Amino acid sequence: MNAEASASPLARFRIAFSKLEAMRFTGNLDLHRTWERLLRRAGLPLAYSEGFRPHPRISLASALSLGCTSRGELIDVWLERAIEPSEVVAALRRAAPPGLDIAEAWPVDLSSPALPTLVSASEYAVDLPEGTDGAALQARVDRLLAAASLPRERRGKAYDLRPLIESLEVDRTDPAGVLLRMRLAAREGATGRPEEVLQTLGLEPAWARIQRTGILLQQRAASGSRAS
Repeated sequence: MNAEASASPLARFRIAFSKLEAMRFTGNLDLHRTWERLLRRAGLPLAYSEGFRPHPRISLASALSLGCTSRGELIDVWLERAIEPSEVVAALRRAAPPGLDIAEAWPVDLSSPALPTLVSASEYAVDLPEGTDGAALQARVDRLLAAASLPRERRGKAYDLRPLIESLEVDRTDPAGVLLRMRLAAREGATGRPEEVLQTLGLEPAWARIQRTGILLQQRAASGSRAS
């Protein structure tokens, strides 16, 4: 076994970061690999998984749909020893590739639940193109919110989108375009996706610029939660 894999982690950090335009079409698996490379380049004292092929112990909060950017991403990283959060941020910023912007880092209790299990919802800002009829869109949003259910199908499995839409509003309408904001729930076995809300509104997701603005965590992770 790799000697690095035998060391028990002594510190866990939660890192807030942005996924910007340069990484807009980087999928979740590739983002995970990017973070592994970034952490190695940063020279942090990483804790490794056990097994035949040890890898850095990291956990992304929630997958982001391909083509979306974000200013509200979270990742947990385990280290072999405790260091100052400012050192973590400085090392990551020096090594970060274009498209990854490191915002902050803070310690999390080692016994805190797995980060993905704490995600309760995600917030999005969706810029719609010039020429979008804001009044007509508002009427569609009103009808959607008034619906008792919104049956949809994902990967051959039927589900109801309506309970996953916690909020939806037309925030801005002007000649340059329309801004739509939404908060979508993340539940066991069901996660709201912005592109499916757009499709339900009769909009083409490929024409929109979707940005995740925050990931909301359950309060039971008091030792490791931060407002995002």
